[in-house]
Amino acid sequence: MKRLSIKKIILFSFLSLLGLVGIFMVYFSVGSPAPAKEIFWGVNFSPAHATTLGLDWQETYVALLDDLKVRRFKLAVDWDRIEPQQDLFHFNDIDWQLKEAEKRKAQVLLVVGMKTSRWPECHIPEWAKNLPKREQQKQILSFLEQLVLRYKDSSALLGWQIENEPLFPFGKCPWRDRRFLAKETQLVKSLDRNHPIIISDSGEFSLWIQAAKLGDFVSTTMYRKVWFRELKSYVEYPLSPVFYARKAKLIHTFFGKEVIVGELQAEPWGPGKLLSDTSLQEQEKSFDLNQFKKNILYAKRTGLREFYLWGAEWWYWLKKTHLNPTMWQEAKNLFHSE
Repeated sequence: MKRLSIKKIILFSFLSLLGLVGIFMVYFSVGSPAPAKEIFWGVNFSPAHATTLGLDWQETYVALLDDLKVRRFKLAVDWDRIEPQQDLFHFNDIDWQLKEAEKRKAQVLLVVGMKTSRWPECHIPEWAKNLPKREQQKQILSFLEQLVLRYKDSSALLGWQIENEPLFPFGKCPWRDRRFLAKETQLVKSLDRNHPIIISDSGEFSLWIQAAKLGDFVSTTMYRKVWFRELKSYVEYPLSPVFYARKAKLIHTFFGKEVIVGELQAEPWGPGKLLSDTSLQEQEKSFDLNQFKKNILYAKRTGLREFYLWGAEWWYWLKKTHLNPTMWQEAKNLFHSE
């Protein structure tokens, strides 16, 4: 009798768990979210990435402002470019980007910290790479203070994104530290009470709970077709748009926070670390004009209302270097339709 009871308990527990998993899967895969009444489109922009592609990054930025009419930017503020030597700050690039945005009444999210965007993700100056963790963190806080005090009064500033996917294990980074992320957030809030804090997290591999606890807004990634190194092949995520919509609803219900898409895939993701090292033929395996259109339609079907496309430098590189304006024109159609 005891054995039978134990078997029944195990079976019941297994079936209950299976049922919960089934409910979970249905909840995040079935349904059609109501479309957003108004959608805001923006782009990510990295001067370092534009330079790696062989572009004049200032020319590229102005083209995005004046030809595409982009009015929302997420700008990478790479620590190694701004503070190449300890306590010696080169603010000219960020100054210029913000002034150009101000002239056109564009708005800017500044991504700040050790981990911003683009490979190797963590952009640590040479002088800080071998410092002990605590000393690195002390220097990062000092760096953040300099940035916030300098730019908090810019009319173009939309908000601060603290680090880029700081809790997701991607990139060449020496450490991840949730407590330190909280310290960074507290510091920026204490210095600037007028602009929101954005915390970003993986769209496919996270429920965004930690990001929602710390940030005023949650920023997620939205990639559709990528190279999986473990499988040595391209994979298109089998996720319905409602997957993002339902997670965003939970974040709003339990934390009262809005979810934005900080990275909407609009460029290839191949086996190479850098686009400049990947052939055009290989690039087309993960991203072409048809995939661009599919990704925009997919984004609209999530019901979310703010998206920053990932790939603006690449569009201009195709247009400028390879005389292929197809992606640039498709983006232009999108931004001119706002």
